[in-house]
Amino acid sequence: MLVAAAVCPCPPLLVPDVATGAASELDGLRAACLDAVAVLAAARPDRLVVVGPAPHAGDGAYPPGSPGSFRGLGVDLDVRLGAGDPAGERALPQSLAVAAWLLERTKWAAAPVEGLGVGAALDSERCLATGRELAATSQRTALLVMGDGSACRTVKAPGYLDERAEPFDAEAARALGAADTAGLAALDPGLARELQAAGRAPWQVLAGAAEGAGLSGALLYDEAPYGVGYLVAAWS
Repeated sequence: MLVAAAVCPCPPLLVPDVATGAASELDGLRAACLDAVAVLAAARPDRLVVVGPAPHAGDGAYPPGSPGSFRGLGVDLDVRLGAGDPAGERALPQSLAVAAWLLERTKWAAAPVEGLGVGAALDSERCLATGRELAATSQRTALLVMGDGSACRTVKAPGYLDERAEPFDAEAARALGAADTAGLAALDPGLARELQAAGRAPWQVLAGAAEGAGLSGALLYDEAPYGVGYLVAAWS
């Protein structure tokens, strides 16, 4: 059963070593993410599942201790997803590597951690079904859900300016803040793809997992630095 969830964006710039001179610009976002993770720990889960967008090769499950790295971004920094020494050494996708850094930053020790990479193109019904599968256990399960909103909020955004981006992010923010699973399930995958909103699929996994869980939500952060929608929410 799902007992808590935290929603955080996953830009590499969240990691100060990657952001370097611009690190202070996202201090508010980092603080909100730390607050959201604290809600997970307070729920006393038996396990934590980190869910994040992944390229096709990175789809699927990652056991405790799975390695990640920011070396591809020119930063000599390695992370691991919780404690453990897995038999496989498949590298975490970027979103889960950012989550691993965030958990290390909070000194997470509340429960074992595993990861799930979700393909950005996964259809809504499959996302919802995946979430239901995650919650269909007697274990007290918490989710750390990583994913960005649209990347089209300004002319300098990665996807340039699209007038549909702000309304899309506003509806996602409303649904995340209200723990509205139906609202998340209704997000349009095609529109999300056009707006480069990588969080759509993980958010819909959360929607499936939280069906009937009776959780309440709080929106902790809603801004678009660099023209990308970053949302932080906590459900408990």
